[in-house]
Amino acid sequence: MSRDLEGYGGVWPDMVWPGGHRCAVSVVLNYEEGAEMQVGDGDPWSEPMGEVLSVVPKGRPDPGQEQIFAYGTRAGLWRMAAALRDHAIPATIFACGRAAARAPRGLARLAQDGHEIASHGWLWRPHADFDSPEDEEAALVRTEEAIHAATGQRPVGFFCRGAESPWTRDLLTQRGYLYASNGFDDDLPYWDAAPGGLIVVPYALDSNDMKFFHPNGFVRAKDMVDYVGDALDVLLAESRAGRSRLLNIGFHLRICGRPGRFPAFTGVLDELARRRDQLFIGTRAQIAKTFAEQVPA
Repeated sequence: MSRDLEGYGGVWPDMVWPGGHRCAVSVVLNYEEGAEMQVGDGDPWSEPMGEVLSVVPKGRPDPGQEQIFAYGTRAGLWRMAAALRDHAIPATIFACGRAAARAPRGLARLAQDGHEIASHGWLWRPHADFDSPEDEEAALVRTEEAIHAATGQRPVGFFCRGAESPWTRDLLTQRGYLYASNGFDDDLPYWDAAPGGLIVVPYALDSNDMKFFHPNGFVRAKDMVDYVGDALDVLLAESRAGRSRLLNIGFHLRICGRPGRFPAFTGVLDELARRRDQLFIGTRAQIAKTFAEQVPA
């Protein structure tokens, strides 16, 4: 498949987000805990990336990493869910199926609070790993069923760790999904090149709390707040010049749910609330639907 390095070619769609705004914001909360690879769960290896890089030999159980992940749903989740309620900010939850099946109460509460629940794959793994479309579709179905059992919602959006397989978007289209988010290449949604009506709502890894786990990333909570504030300054200036924009901000229960990083979460929410009259803050499904209504396929 050829790469599209031009996109809109500097001429972006003349569209307006709800409320007459030119700048939209998507807040994402990743629900992955219990879906990471763990030998103790019968997986062939244990996830090495956490608060520190694991030194447990590959192929052996890693209870320390299990507990680092478990903190997210045991403690961080409830702290972050309360902050979203306090700020009245809607989010999209990227939920792994195995996490939904193993910790359904927290996901149910997020759904009850009005957040969108999107599919994040059965496991926290790249879908590029799948060897056949049949295996990948089985994982998609299993994830949909787990999310529905926990929340009553059927996901209309999808994002996986890493990269999709060559068949992912065809499978999503066949299964009636509205959008995919394995795109990091634009400041606006766009239509997937393949026929079928799938929208790509790009995600972002820079305005994302995973940067706390990388040596070239955030250190103090205020680092992320300042970074997101700078991004908002740039995109709002462009939107005032008539160019519609989208900012994606990603969080994880086990990362910014920790007390020392929680101020990054509340600080970003404070910044969004402070600028609420200049922004459309919506779920990714709302963003995709608004785009589809104004920009023809």
